[in-house]
Amino acid sequence: MQIVADNLTITSTSIANAVQQRDPGPIMDLVRRCEAAGAGMIDINSGPLTRAPAETMAFLVESVQKATSLPLLLDTSNPVAMEAGLMTCRSKAIINGFSLEPDKLTNILPLARRFNTRIIGYLLYPDSNVPTSGTERLTVALELYARFVEAELAPEQLIIDPVVPPLIWPNGHSQAMDVVQVIRTLPDLLDFRVTSIAGISNLTSGPGDAPRKPVFEQCYVAMLAEAGLDMALMNVTHAGTMTAVQACNTLTGTKIFSWI
Repeated sequence: MQIVADNLTITSTSIANAVQQRDPGPIMDLVRRCEAAGAGMIDINSGPLTRAPAETMAFLVESVQKATSLPLLLDTSNPVAMEAGLMTCRSKAIINGFSLEPDKLTNILPLARRFNTRIIGYLLYPDSNVPTSGTERLTVALELYARFVEAELAPEQLIIDPVVPPLIWPNGHSQAMDVVQVIRTLPDLLDFRVTSIAGISNLTSGPGDAPRKPVFEQCYVAMLAEAGLDMALMNVTHAGTMTAVQACNTLTGTKIFSWI
């Protein structure tokens, strides 16, 4: 599994202040800490960016690129911001992302063809609601792929996110197991080795028993790894979960094992 840091988000007070003041320092410091913790990619979650979207996204991308050469994911629903971010990136970024929501199909999906880059597709209904079962998720996956093909994109450009549910949802635990099965089933369903990504942090989001949350993250990562998950979007400061991902990578890898 590739480890994607989800730590850089505009909802963070320090990042929001840095953006408002156009101060790259806090952003660069956070990115360096993420890379030191073991991140292999950085997700830039800028939110919808209703004010100065192009300028703000360009600032975020430039700030991150001053601190690292890691590949980037650009996470915004604003197509103006997304376009500016893609133009600012020194190398191809991943678009994060699109779904069956009409605005995403019209304004975000075409950017993947224009910039010839990969794009994450979320298994959501057109009204942005989350499917409530594995069967529903797979039905959405078929429709999502059909719209992806209509956009004249190559299969290798698609990354699918089945949408990990919070455990605190009424059926959160059963949906979490559905996600594992969906990841296992997607290659057969779509008839190619589709890349998958999952937001690990979603599982334990919301109120709950803080000391127990890392245990659920670590167990779930192992289940996702066994199902064939390719990319883990996660908080890389969660040391226990990072250790679990790295152990899963060792167990599923091809290198000769050594305790050294």
